[in-house]
Amino acid sequence: MSQRMQPIADASRRIARISSHLHPPTSQMEETSLLRRANCRSKGAAPGFKVAILGAAGGIGQPLAMLMKINPLVSVLHLYDVVNAPGVTADVSHMNTGAVVRGFLGQPQLENALTGMDLVIIPAGVPRKPGMTRDDLFNINAGIVKTLCEGVAKCCPKAIVNLISNPVNSTVPIAAEVFKRAGTFDPRRLLGVTTLDVVRANTFVAEVIGLDPRDVNVPVVGGHAGVTILPLLSQVNPPCSFTPDEISHLTNRIQNGGTEVVEAKAGAGSATLSMAYAAAKFADACLHGLRGDAGVVECSFVASQVTELPFFATKVQLGRNGVEEVLPLGPLNEFERAGLEKAKKELAVSIEKGVSFVKK
Repeated sequence: MSQRMQPIADASRRIARISSHLHPPTSQMEETSLLRRANCRSKGAAPGFKVAILGAAGGIGQPLAMLMKINPLVSVLHLYDVVNAPGVTADVSHMNTGAVVRGFLGQPQLENALTGMDLVIIPAGVPRKPGMTRDDLFNINAGIVKTLCEGVAKCCPKAIVNLISNPVNSTVPIAAEVFKRAGTFDPRRLLGVTTLDVVRANTFVAEVIGLDPRDVNVPVVGGHAGVTILPLLSQVNPPCSFTPDEISHLTNRIQNGGTEVVEAKAGAGSATLSMAYAAAKFADACLHGLRGDAGVVECSFVASQVTELPFFATKVQLGRNGVEEVLPLGPLNEFERAGLEKAKKELAVSIEKGVSFVKK
């Protein structure tokens, strides 16, 4: 090849590589040729894990995609949605961090988006609007979660799944039923993301005791809606005491944090930015667990024997297989024991709702 032709050939190769990341293959044949063209950059990706976000163009999905692109443990980031995925992919892919970003648009590309993933994060679904309860979301989001989890069961059954789509108290049981039907259910690998409750609890408690919220750790157990959210203020680290009024105020505010944001946004959405932050924080903990780091403990809504309910949010130890250990509740005071009974009643109904959605 003449010297004059060399730069043109190099430029063509670079363009082919860029387009192969932005416009993933829709067929096996197309995939083979694109992989040959894109090999170079894929092999040059940072060492790390492959992460997919399902619902990446939504209110939570977009900031979450940005935060996961920044995470040094992510080598490949797949962004899937039924609308606007190419635009979000192009945008995020311009960030000069190690992860290679690829976009996937619509149901026909779901399997390509999921194949080979280590961690799948699911914020897909419709957000809560003023006046809506989490139950109002149920029918739409339940169907979306069922479809996406069928894809996970088929294409990456060993992946760890972080489920964000509300109502989490029902969508986690839905996902479990889908995986059971497919014969791929591993309770260690299905985690409902309740981290936003912990993030809020840490923030609100820090305001009351006058500390940096990063230095405060409040376990939040139960579920992820209203009274099922139970902050264990008797177990706050660093240890501190509260008046009965403070306990009542903090518990109510933590339980209704989502409604606070929905009302403040006045019809313009729900908690998306704080949720994306919490989801990225939890995903990072899962990746550190996958890497084999010791002592990674977070609260999560998981299959559990801590109570008589089949699912419950409590502290879990994360490791190479997802949940390595579900930790006990620890000592509860009288206020928390009463809250626990209330939470369990409502949780039982939500869990049953999820299970029967798949079985009907």
